[in-house]
Amino acid sequence: MRIGLVGCGRISKNHFDAIKQFPDDLELAAVCDVVKARSQSAAEENSAAWYTDLAKMLAKENLDIVSICTPSGMHPQHGIMAAQAGCHVITEKPMGITLKDADALIQACDEHKVELFVVKQNRLNTTMQLLKNAINKGRFGQIYMVQSNVFWARPQEYYDQAKWRGTWEFDGGAYMNQASHYVDALTWLVGNPEYVMAVTGTLARKIEAEDTGTAIIKFRNGVIGSMSVTMLTFPKNFEGSITILGEKGTAKIGGVAVNKIEKWEFQDYDDDDRLVEEANYSPPNVYGFGHLGYYKNVVASLKGESEAFTDGRSGRKSLELILAIYKSAQTGKRVSLPLNFS
Repeated sequence: MRIGLVGCGRISKNHFDAIKQFPDDLELAAVCDVVKARSQSAAEENSAAWYTDLAKMLAKENLDIVSICTPSGMHPQHGIMAAQAGCHVITEKPMGITLKDADALIQACDEHKVELFVVKQNRLNTTMQLLKNAINKGRFGQIYMVQSNVFWARPQEYYDQAKWRGTWEFDGGAYMNQASHYVDALTWLVGNPEYVMAVTGTLARKIEAEDTGTAIIKFRNGVIGSMSVTMLTFPKNFEGSITILGEKGTAKIGGVAVNKIEKWEFQDYDDDDRLVEEANYSPPNVYGFGHLGYYKNVVASLKGESEAFTDGRSGRKSLELILAIYKSAQTGKRVSLPLNFS
């Protein structure tokens, strides 16, 4: 399958590295970036054709798949263009920054009968898979609380590297960008939220959106959740964690990016308990190793051998919760889900 990638910035390397692991199934045919030098550099490193215009790449390259690594607010626009060209779509998180745009992308992929994959690679971490299995097996009994911390560091220079970062139009803030994988994890692990109450602030960075916040989430199944996020941790990324407290079990997946099982205690033994130590790993960065697993799932799905881990509708869930967090923070009120606005 011939694959093209648009947006040769920070995250694209993870995609390039993953694509190379599937030489029998994927061929990186072309790359595109509005910055000519960046497109050329990525093309040279990956033996691909280069473009500065996505429409031209789609018209000339006869692609099967397009990976979208552009600013978040542009994901729907670029995904729709790819779908209209008959290409399956892999989009980085979040799939968009409004529900209206996300729904338009889902609809375009449906209409043109192409698959839509939203990258939520943390689901594939060995640690997270163990946690999900424990929930599926009912090992916690009744789950009472879930708590997530994302205590990371993004200096002002990070935001200054690209004008779109931290803007409402193209990026959003700490919840929409850096912590969106953790929002996704909460809905994936615990279920659908009923309502949310949140406080956010822009405490130190010169950006439009928030650099810090805390949200309280009530889930439909009665679980009470909380999520604290900041990009102001001194002096570097400190913790990306999820803790679950239940009737018969307590577990915390922590480390810098849910890469280490810090607490794993259940009333009843299960063979999974023997896998705890080997599940821990040291990621090269907060993105972890999940893109490789994600592309493996994409390939298997397109070959009819597996279901997609996160399709467009699944990706929409975490976007909706993030927007509810923002609405609550802006209005100072409790916000119920599903949302009735775009």
